[in-house]
Amino acid sequence: MNKVDAHMIQGSGRLTQRLSDYAALMKLRLGALVVFSAVIGFLFGIQGSYSLTSILWLIIGGVLVTGASNAINQIIERDIDKLMTRTQNRPLAVGRMNVLEAMIFSGLCGVGGIIMLWQMFNPTAGVLAAISLFSYAFIYTPLKRIHPIAVFVGAIPGALPVMIGYVCATGQIDFVAMLLFSVQFLWQFPHFWAIAWVQYDDYKKADIMLLPSSGGKNKFSALQCVIYAAGLTLVSIVPYFFGMMNFASVVVVILMGCIFFWQAVQLWLKCDDASAKKLMFGSFAYLPIVQLALLFGRM
Repeated sequence: MNKVDAHMIQGSGRLTQRLSDYAALMKLRLGALVVFSAVIGFLFGIQGSYSLTSILWLIIGGVLVTGASNAINQIIERDIDKLMTRTQNRPLAVGRMNVLEAMIFSGLCGVGGIIMLWQMFNPTAGVLAAISLFSYAFIYTPLKRIHPIAVFVGAIPGALPVMIGYVCATGQIDFVAMLLFSVQFLWQFPHFWAIAWVQYDDYKKADIMLLPSSGGKNKFSALQCVIYAAGLTLVSIVPYFFGMMNFASVVVVILMGCIFFWQAVQLWLKCDDASAKKLMFGSFAYLPIVQLALLFGRM
């Protein structure tokens, strides 16, 4: 191998690492679920025909805003990320990327995404995107180390994507928008608490407080998962009574709700990590399946 080939291979490796670092900074895999919810909201609200170009603009805007939120989160938490096993290899934590670069990148992504949603769709969508970014990055992020109420605060920007998608299609925040928001809002509590239970020891290293009980992994924390899983199931079937979904779809929603509720009950009965993991993976399956059922039931 000559020097030119070696240099090209080395340069390719650096580029691959750089792209990987930007993807990690934006948390693209997490962002995919967020953008999926936005697309569901858009399709749920659309009336008549629509262009694939509109969905593409929504995806790009959603990725930019979500990526900016996650990047700012990592800028703020770069020092405590070093303390936790699950985050210690993030680009800012290990020094592969400097803070100024991350700030410029997150600023461009955030402003660009908000302007895109504002211009390509409507001002309401842009304002909601700005609220989502600000509340996640500058309220939820620092609050995680202060009080478990951070989960409630974080659930707001976490549930806004599906509403933003709907507003992009309709231009208004109405009863349907609030229903879609409510489903995703309630889903996040058992979802986040299951993650916090599984990662409890790791979060504890950084003094991050997410479980609802000051005692951590106990019956009270598990009971909250049961309560919110039950509430989630009830809210998820409300669209059926307003003629927004067909019978087959409501059966799917009820079935998923029963499975999710039973997983939460198992956590309450056993209070062990194995049950928390099942609830966590169950939450990953619950949201997209239920949202698809809502969408196809309406179509």
